[in-house]
Amino acid sequence: MAFSDELLEAGEHIWTAQYEHPFVAELADGTLDEAAFRHWVEQDYRYLLDYARTFAIAGTKARDEPTMAHLLGVAHTVLDDEMDLHREFAQRYDLTPGDLETVRKSPTCVAYTNYLVRTAHEGSVAEIAAAIYPCGQGYLDVARHMADRMDGEHRYTPFVEKYTSDEFAEAVGWMRELVDRCGERYPGEHDAMREAFLTSARLEHAFWEMAYTQEGWAV
Repeated sequence: MAFSDELLEAGEHIWTAQYEHPFVAELADGTLDEAAFRHWVEQDYRYLLDYARTFAIAGTKARDEPTMAHLLGVAHTVLDDEMDLHREFAQRYDLTPGDLETVRKSPTCVAYTNYLVRTAHEGSVAEIAAAIYPCGQGYLDVARHMADRMDGEHRYTPFVEKYTSDEFAEAVGWMRELVDRCGERYPGEHDAMREAFLTSARLEHAFWEMAYTQEGWAV
């Protein structure tokens, strides 16, 4: 069994919890409160900045040129392409790029991005690969689940189309291959990789909850 499959098997209960989360279910049905989706747009925009930063740091740690080039390329793609989608969503809520850049991260967003950046600085390429994998594979799987649940187009259809696109699936496929290569090359890091994967997966679930409840700071 490929190591990525072992990780997905270990996190199966977290994936199930994501599929069943009301944010996911209501977005698929088109009934999600616009305020919750706006909160997701704002927080995910801030998240993606550090997600791209994590890939960039990973690129500096890669030991072979193709992996280095690809990781750095992903960082650029996130900043150039995926964040454009968030800017398009933001326009529907009269949010400017300047508004997005000044959004205060929620506690969950702080926890998740701090975890990724710390892992990038302190961990090995294998740990980083495992830590970033749940975001890519999770969004692909959750969006496919949404697509299966949808009955016709609605205001959130572009979200589902983005994360079920061939381009996104291809990007996730490369991340999966990286996890498998690391799992094969560094068997002594399996425990650390598994812990990194499960931590990020739990934070992915927490991110849906954060958006749905429109989490903020109490003080």
